[in-house]
Amino acid sequence: MKSDLGSAIAVWLKEYIENNNLECFVIGVSGGVDSAVVSTLCARTGIPTIVLNLPINSKQENTKLSNDHCIWLKNNFPNVKVFYMELSNVFETFDSLMDLTDNRSNLASANSKSRLRMMTLYHIATAHSGIVVGTGNKVEDFGVGFYTKYGDGGVDISPIADLTKTQVRALGTELQILPSILSAPPTDGLWEDSRTDEEQIGASYEELEWAMQYLEENSNKELTDRQQQVINIYMGFHNKNKHKMIPIPIYQNL
Repeated sequence: MKSDLGSAIAVWLKEYIENNNLECFVIGVSGGVDSAVVSTLCARTGIPTIVLNLPINSKQENTKLSNDHCIWLKNNFPNVKVFYMELSNVFETFDSLMDLTDNRSNLASANSKSRLRMMTLYHIATAHSGIVVGTGNKVEDFGVGFYTKYGDGGVDISPIADLTKTQVRALGTELQILPSILSAPPTDGLWEDSRTDEEQIGASYEELEWAMQYLEENSNKELTDRQQQVINIYMGFHNKNKHKMIPIPIYQNL
């Protein structure tokens, strides 16, 4: 990864805004390294950047990390505007209506949190002639599909979707992102408990990056038991979530 990668992405973002006659970037900040890096890259363009902290029954530690990053952005970039929107009551009102259905699903509720955030981001972006900027990395977006369809997967532009988590962390270090964010265990923050991404997936991002590269290279190298397990985990998620990563099926009226 070149040391000027951050500058190159910032130039790319700025050119996109200017070429499409748009006025601002809109990003949801979770307290994780991906959204911290993306929001900082947007801020570095000098273009107005709207950053939103959108807790929904969120863990206090995640909300604090998000707040800390928002303060850091405001202190370093005059073009940044921060909004804190507590969406717990909105979500609980919506979620309570699901009691009228026959089946309740914790996964459905978790995904609805992500989709509520997406709606909020797009409302702000439309009101300010802006675009919603994605925060997914390469393994999440194109490897295991670890995101909510039409939730955090609903974006207009994806500046780090070709970077692995390891590359994002390295870029975060170069951008001087807060150490507490760089070292925080990745989590989607959508569940009542504090489960991490690794606990949900069953493998670390470093292991998933290895699996992605191994499969791309069509390597015949003999695998350890753990490596084979990681390959199986990776392919299990990839196949299950492939519908997120390909265009929706369209009936061809021939």
